[in-house]
This record gives sequence, C-alpha cells and structure tokens, in this order.
Amino acid sequence: MKESSMCPKLEKAMALISKRWTAMIIYQLLNGSQRFCEIESSFPISGRLLSERLKELENEGIVTREVFPEVPVRVEYSLTAKGLALAPFIKELEKWSESYITL
Repeated sequence: MKESSMCPKLEKAMALISKRWTAMIIYQLLNGSQRFCEIESSFPISGRLLSERLKELENEGIVTREVFPEVPVRVEYSLTAKGLALAPFIKELEKWSESYITL
C-alpha cells in the first residue's frame, strides 16, 4: 500500500472532521452550551451515534462535557478553546456552500 504524502496532522484533522455528523455537531455547539437532547433534536441522528461522536470530540479536546449535580442530573456539552478555533473554518465552509451548493 502506498504511503500518503499528506501532512499527518492534516490527515488526522480531516479524518476527524469528515466523520458523519461531526462537523454539524461542532456547528451546532458554536451557538453555545447545549444539552444532549437539544443537539439530538437538531439532526436526524441516533442517540447512540451522537453519544459516540461527542465522546470522540471530548477525547480530542474539542468538546467538554459538564455534569450538573441536580435531580435529575443535567449534562451540557460545549466547545473548548480548541473547538472554538474551528469556528472560522466552519463559517467559511458555510459561506462557500451558500455560494456554490444547490439543493
């Protein structure tokens, strides 16, 4: 198998962001902290897949999960500084799609 000549860091970033729903989850969290059910109701995504993606983003330091000791327990997800650094990229992609993508 031929080895990639692409920058390994770029390759890892693209692999992460290109996973199904990942960019949309980041886009949704650009609006601020949200509970799991708020994120889930924004997309036609299963709870299992959303949970998996949020865990991956949390492991990468892009999303933080905050548990509030209430009854019932409240959990909110938000972007870290690393996640917020993706905002210009996501916003430019949004602008590009507005100009060049037709439905």
